[in-house]
Amino acid sequence: MVVKDQAPPAAAKIAADKKDDKDKDETDVVPEETPIEELTEEDRALKEDLEMLVSRLKEENKDLWAPSLEAMCKSIRSATSSMTSVPKPLKFLRPHYTLFRELYEKWADGPDKKRLADVISVMSMTSADQEEKACLKFRLSGSGGDIGDWGHEYVRHLSGEIGRYISEPDINTETRNSLISLSKEIVSYDMAHNTESEACDLLMEIECLDMLDQFVDSSCYERVCLYLISCVPYVPEPEDKNLLKTALNLYYKFEVYPLALRCAIQLNDMDLVQEVFSNCKDPAVQKQLAFILGRQQLFLELDEDQFPDAEELMEIMSNVHLNTNFQSLARELDIMEPKVPEDIYKSHLENVRPYGPSNVDSARQNLAASFVNGFVNCAFGGDKLLAENGNKWLYKNKEHGMMSATASLGLILLWDVDGGLTQIDKYLYSSEDYIKCGALLACGIVNSGVRNECDPALALLSDYVLHQSNNMRIGSIVGLGLAYAGSNREDVIELLLPVLADSNSSLEVIGQTALALGMVAIASCHGEVTSTIMQTMMDRTATELKDTHCRFLALGLALTYLGKQEEASPAIEALKVIGDPLGRLASTLVEVVAYAGTGDVLKIQKMLHLCSEHYEVPKEEGKKEKKDKAEVDAKKLEAETGIAQQMAAVIGIALIAMAEELGAEMALRSYSNLLRYGEPSIRRIVPLALAMLSASNPKLEIIDTLSKLSHDSDSEVAHNAIFAMGIVGSGTNNARLANMLRQLAQYYHKDANNLFMVRLAQGLVHLGKGTLTLSPYHSDRMLMSRVAVGGLLGTLVAFMDVNNLIIGKSHYMLYHLVSAIQPRMLVTFNEDLKPLPVPVRVGQAVDVVGQAGKPKTITGFQTHTTPVLLAHGERAELGTNEYTPLTPVMEGFVILRKNEDMED
Repeated sequence: MVVKDQAPPAAAKIAADKKDDKDKDETDVVPEETPIEELTEEDRALKEDLEMLVSRLKEENKDLWAPSLEAMCKSIRSATSSMTSVPKPLKFLRPHYTLFRELYEKWADGPDKKRLADVISVMSMTSADQEEKACLKFRLSGSGGDIGDWGHEYVRHLSGEIGRYISEPDINTETRNSLISLSKEIVSYDMAHNTESEACDLLMEIECLDMLDQFVDSSCYERVCLYLISCVPYVPEPEDKNLLKTALNLYYKFEVYPLALRCAIQLNDMDLVQEVFSNCKDPAVQKQLAFILGRQQLFLELDEDQFPDAEELMEIMSNVHLNTNFQSLARELDIMEPKVPEDIYKSHLENVRPYGPSNVDSARQNLAASFVNGFVNCAFGGDKLLAENGNKWLYKNKEHGMMSATASLGLILLWDVDGGLTQIDKYLYSSEDYIKCGALLACGIVNSGVRNECDPALALLSDYVLHQSNNMRIGSIVGLGLAYAGSNREDVIELLLPVLADSNSSLEVIGQTALALGMVAIASCHGEVTSTIMQTMMDRTATELKDTHCRFLALGLALTYLGKQEEASPAIEALKVIGDPLGRLASTLVEVVAYAGTGDVLKIQKMLHLCSEHYEVPKEEGKKEKKDKAEVDAKKLEAETGIAQQMAAVIGIALIAMAEELGAEMALRSYSNLLRYGEPSIRRIVPLALAMLSASNPKLEIIDTLSKLSHDSDSEVAHNAIFAMGIVGSGTNNARLANMLRQLAQYYHKDANNLFMVRLAQGLVHLGKGTLTLSPYHSDRMLMSRVAVGGLLGTLVAFMDVNNLIIGKSHYMLYHLVSAIQPRMLVTFNEDLKPLPVPVRVGQAVDVVGQAGKPKTITGFQTHTTPVLLAHGERAELGTNEYTPLTPVMEGFVILRKNEDMED
């Protein structure tokens, strides 16, 4: 555990007179004395009294020592008991510090010597060398007594010295026990004086966090837990898990099950999740817990004997009513009317001539319109392109374009399993194979994030997994990956595993199968999945290892270790036997994905170090001897490997740093340096990393950076930057971004590929007409949705080779974003799960960690009636005392209980 810096003690700041001590170090032993004429009469009297007491200590008459020390202690205590008063006794006694130390050595053991040790301990704050730890040593030798008598700064100073002393290797057991005993006194004092954060820091330093439980009561547990959880991104493992477990135990103790469940989810421990759920006996709170699990896409099999409402609870966890609740929000906001792509493009505002190539009905622009139509009307259940005459629109696309256009139907009908599959069914019987495999993918998309006991996705798609047509395989496999993401279902995994070994599978099919397996078994370290993917990598030839689709083998493997930290080490070691460039790309991807959302500074530094290397691919020059050619090939492979590693490292920095604001800000600075000085391959990936860092959070500085890069001379940088603008603004309807994208559409009106990207970005910015989000964080940014991170990564890794995949024939990979799509709403229910409109205050969230009392948690709020939309960084509070929420985090679906204490 790294020792936290102690704030400099106030006593040290004011120990010497300000005029004389301005330029001196606070550890100077003897300051210049204040001229006697400058003292007030009261101060002069105090100085003379103290000097008289000091002179008595020098005398041989032992009877004078005890009253003199008592008077001295009284004088010091009265001065240090308040933060506002200046501890003048300490200032006047400071020149005698050395004398006191000498007297201590001379005096025989007894009560007087212990009393003197107390005085020296307090004086050591301002007089002794901090390395000497005199304050602590004399405290241990002193008479004891109430530690708070000497003032708050003294307690803080002792805490700092304990932290430094206890970590020394040569400390004996007796001293260690004394320090722990003293620490208990300090923690008790801190808890009683609203400085819980300092108590937690001290217990972390002495590695006795398990003692916290005995000092926390109902008045302060909220502040203690909030502080512990906020420290998690800043401490190394396994300390981070200890903090979460301590917070979880405290929430348990005070029966705050929703927050205990969030801690269990953050620990990624399903046994603990099950335990929290089982220990909660309140049926209404159980429903609230089920909503939290549904949002995180976790499912528990409940026993009807133990849970009378098991069926209803499992329905909530399955997100069966997500579509109904979302559409009732849309009706409330009056945005049910379907939109067409032109409503988003607003071409009439573009200053482009109406004739020429820009107005031609091209397949590429129709494909873009299909995506935009899907994104904008996402989950609304209706549109104007496919609903009226679907076949006519589908045939305006070519080949793979037909597949993506058909799959967009899945987006429009998202989460509506029963109604959606009926509308998609007719396309499964189409004579056109591409429409058929698009319909298979649409079946998977509709089921994304929703669990249905009939398993329609598995029933419909399982027959096509080993189909003779590779396109059919892709439609069904990607569909299964999206439909069962995060479920860890053995039957789905067993269905997909044979595809990896099948000789008829193309590399594209193998890549997508690995990714689908990674999504299904995400964050589970599933042994069979990892070993099969590794075996598939080993079986590839050197040429195949360089294929762009092999990256998805690496990503599929990495996703099984998402957030697992040290548990990924064996896999990283095993990957050393895989040939390059895939071997090292995979080991870097596994490492960054394992530490996703942890804020681990050491891993970020390692990734930055990888990015600082320079690789140059040697050029082919005519005929060369065999020896020279082998040398050139080896250098080329080394350069390609380094570049592949760097691409994973760049995204990895964002993936690790996105956990907290400070880390994200530092990552942003690092990216600006990489853009300025990095290799071209790094510059191409930076926009994607910025998208990961700030999904659905259009920060001004990120938008401006991406706007500059969208005009870059390197086409890949421009493509990725434009798409990243869409991800950063997804679902926000951000007017500034929308305007920038319209200008870009005007600028690139003759460049089909860049215009395609602009259209995609426009569709994403208006995702679900501004009601949905792609942000992987929820529950007040405490929880990271693993499935959402997997979905975002699937799409962003495809953009690493944007020309061959997204602009080529694999644009269906954009549908991996479906896993991250969630409504950004707050809906309130009564205990019978009937909608209950209540007033809520929505404002910017304020960080209240470490603040005493009950500070305001939001600022600049407006009062609305639920259901309401919550933007990134916003927080909601109940605006009435008539009800109390069953969860402290007002987000998503919240159950309200009638407040019985409320007077009529």
